[in-house]
Amino acid sequence: MATHNELGKWGEDLAADYLQRKGYTIIERDWKSGKRDLDIIAQDGNVIVFVEVKTRRNRLFGEPEESVDYHKLQNLQQAISHYVKFKHIRQEIRFDIISIVGTVGTDPDIQHIQDVTLL
Repeated sequence: MATHNELGKWGEDLAADYLQRKGYTIIERDWKSGKRDLDIIAQDGNVIVFVEVKTRRNRLFGEPEESVDYHKLQNLQQAISHYVKFKHIRQEIRFDIISIVGTVGTDPDIQHIQDVTLL
């Protein structure tokens, strides 16, 4: 059975592949801003998309995206702001969540939640 970190890496790899199949261009993965990180930064047409990936083995404790709480949103907003300033982004930006339920070797359920409101 995969450890927590292996499951997360597997989920991020799946999410990146999913986005590329949808025509997105992956710009960055695991971009760090101090202790904060951005899982995937992609381009969808003229829009820069910041994607938080949440992977769970099952739904026993709810949907994966439910773990993106107020505190997590604050951290993501700060990391996104840092990235935008650091890279001098002038394009439209968007925040998405990709929720993955499954394990390595299974056919996972992937949900793409677009244009999630930050704070």
